[in-house]
Amino acid sequence: MKAKILKSIEEINERIRKGEAVVCDAEEFKNMLKDGKDITPKEIDVVTTATCGIMSGTEAKLSVPVSEKGAFKRAREVWLNGVPAFPGSCPNERLGIVDVTVYGTSRANSSYGGGHLFRDLVEGKEIKVKAKSDDGRIIENKVRIDDLKFAKMLTTRSSFKNYTAFLNVEEGEVESIFSVTKLRGPYKEISVSGCGEINPVENDPMLKTIGIGTRILVNGAIGYVTGEGTLSKKEKPNLSAIADMHKMKPEYMGGFITSSGPECITSIAIPIIVNEKTLRYLKISDEDIDLPIVDVHNRSHLMNSDYARVWQGTDREIKYDANKCHKCNVCYVEKYCPTNAFSKLTGIDEKRCFNCGACLNLCPKEDVFKGHMGNISVNGKKTPITLRQSNRARAKELSYELKKMIRDSKFFLTNPVAHLGR
Repeated sequence: MKAKILKSIEEINERIRKGEAVVCDAEEFKNMLKDGKDITPKEIDVVTTATCGIMSGTEAKLSVPVSEKGAFKRAREVWLNGVPAFPGSCPNERLGIVDVTVYGTSRANSSYGGGHLFRDLVEGKEIKVKAKSDDGRIIENKVRIDDLKFAKMLTTRSSFKNYTAFLNVEEGEVESIFSVTKLRGPYKEISVSGCGEINPVENDPMLKTIGIGTRILVNGAIGYVTGEGTLSKKEKPNLSAIADMHKMKPEYMGGFITSSGPECITSIAIPIIVNEKTLRYLKISDEDIDLPIVDVHNRSHLMNSDYARVWQGTDREIKYDANKCHKCNVCYVEKYCPTNAFSKLTGIDEKRCFNCGACLNLCPKEDVFKGHMGNISVNGKKTPITLRQSNRARAKELSYELKKMIRDSKFFLTNPVAHLGR
């Protein structure tokens, strides 16, 4: 009987130290399978997986300097660039600092929220601090991330095994976090999320290799899995994680404006060891992954499609042809781009573009913005995908970045302190 190959993390880390580890990013691995290559655990040590998308369950714990010591006793309320920050749990009496929690979905207004604040911090921008002390005084300050000795990001539900697609089955338009300019019905458009076959939890759905203490990347910074997420269940697991914001990269995070207000973009990358136990799950393809479709009104299930409709035969990136732009007096793309990635003067800011595809319908002129987004047949009606709330192109970048870090001996694997697998 052929012996099973079950490589240990210690063995792989030794190979990483020697520069001998064989590492593939998830898309590279899937393409090898599609080309008919018979992959065995002897050939590859690690596959790097990643996802980038709207992750509402993102928050930050920040220790914010407000004033010199003794200027106030405690802060009752705090705002950062107008975004509400919740003081606690340490009172920090008369220390001049306030520990706060900021939610990714908290908002200063309809176009600026926690996700925008997190990216501004990571980009090194100056942040306006406003605090109301327990005696009613208003104290103001300006800080940058280097002024914050403690700045940790936490996710409470990230990297879902798979997500849900939303459509409006009724006449009219519906304001929703799953649309940019309201979701039109009936059956006129569909909004999707999820990075399909390169998503970490799709490649370890039983959470056999991903556990508490697994080292990962959160927005490009080294972080750790802290457990399962708040909505995790056997058939649809998700994760919670933590990482230091000082080392994060802005292109993997930020704010996303929906018709219901700001949401938060977060990216996660996780290495998966290739062995006899994991290989069967690593072979999953977009065609194998269910995409449940529900009515946005009450989330009633309509049918299941699959992620091949979203990511196979479609364009991962959206392109702009400046020569065909009519420079309209009111540019709806510039006005409604959910990540503020487009300007008539400079075109697409590729570091901010989320490749969501909203611009394809916002622009009234043909061929100015180009990108095939695909469609899904729902109850016999061919419904175009008009919004992607996950950015597969950026997820691939992050999975490649993790691959490079491992190959350059800058990232080592960790043994989980406890397993999450069922």
